Amino acid sequence: MTNRKFERICLIVLDSVGIGEMPDAADWNDKGADTLGSILKYRKLTLPNLQKLGLGNIRNFENLPAVENPIGCYGKCALKSNGKDTTTGHWEIAGIILEKAFPTYPNGFPERIIERFVKEAGLPGILGNIPASGTEIIKQLGEEHIKTGKPIVYTSADSVFQIAAHEEVIPLKRLYEICEIARRILDGEDKVGRVIARPFIGTNAENFKRTENRHDYAISPPDDNLLPKLKAAGFDVIGIGKIASIYNSVGITQDLTAKNNQQAIDRTIETLASESKGLIFANLVDFDMLYGHRRNVEGYAEALEYFDFRLAEILEQLKEKDLLILTADHGNDPTYKGTDHTREYVPLLCYGKTARKGVFLGTRESLADIGQTIAENFGVQLKEGKSFLNEICA
Repeated sequence: MTNRKFERICLIVLDSVGIGEMPDAADWNDKGADTLGSILKYRKLTLPNLQKLGLGNIRNFENLPAVENPIGCYGKCALKSNGKDTTTGHWEIAGIILEKAFPTYPNGFPERIIERFVKEAGLPGILGNIPASGTEIIKQLGEEHIKTGKPIVYTSADSVFQIAAHEEVIPLKRLYEICEIARRILDGEDKVGRVIARPFIGTNAENFKRTENRHDYAISPPDDNLLPKLKAAGFDVIGIGKIASIYNSVGITQDLTAKNNQQAIDRTIETLASESKGLIFANLVDFDMLYGHRRNVEGYAEALEYFDFRLAEILEQLKEKDLLILTADHGNDPTYKGTDHTREYVPLLCYGKTARKGVFLGTRESLADIGQTIAENFGVQLKEGKSFLNEICA
């Protein structure tokens, strides 16, 4: 395709920034969940750049009025897949609709899994094996872990097998090794979306703190998705933050490490300043990991304001034929009960210097519409999703 509308597309996932319950939210015990709406009810946010793009025009938000002439195109996306987790949302963006959700273990993992894991990893045993908040479970079991050397295994409402260990008790190399063993064991009917290493430091329950040496072991997505198609067509596919781990590096041409929102934004701006051609794909993890799951409303609010402040730099760095797409992968209402993700619509904001302005993109049936739009721009095609490229192109 020689007449591409955009030479580069920068896709940023604001991890968990949902904008209101989906029609089936009650089926997921998420009736009334509204991540951004709930934060805006908590207090007014200063989000001038997101407002300028059209965030307040997507729906009626308290404390976030619509602007008369947004410079971006705006709408919202439903999650069509059966799930509400990171892997499901990101895979759907790339054109993969999951009809069957990844397995979850609300009562902990069965003994057949734990026994095999302990044996094959050569462990003295494990602690936990319950659904839990990662910060809470290290407070509860961290000191016993230090005494016994047994790793802490826990899950959540998501399809995850998480292993927490003190970096001085189980060194990172060893922790990653046992995570790889768990990943191999968790196959077939037990193929969870991710195995996650959760290292921490500290001397007691009062000062235990998770480090940024987290590592995710995801399963590989089907090859028929956006990323390998772009790579095969000769385009850059630059993953920033946890993008490479979510797709198990399938289709990634460059993996740029970023362990928090600030680093992910920095890497994005640096990459926009480069001469890359293709897709720049970033995930901003802090919204979800630090504030959504921990039900920290003020922290979430401040993180949104920080992103908006840095968004000015991102917009300034865009070249003439760049397109910026902002979205999310699911919700995680910090005011909602529990600690789980929430089944919500996610925002869709698009901006480019040569793109149309003020176009309402409506309610998209699937996040795959984003992938199909990117695919069409670069001359490839996905099985799922309906492109909105022509709607945003002048």
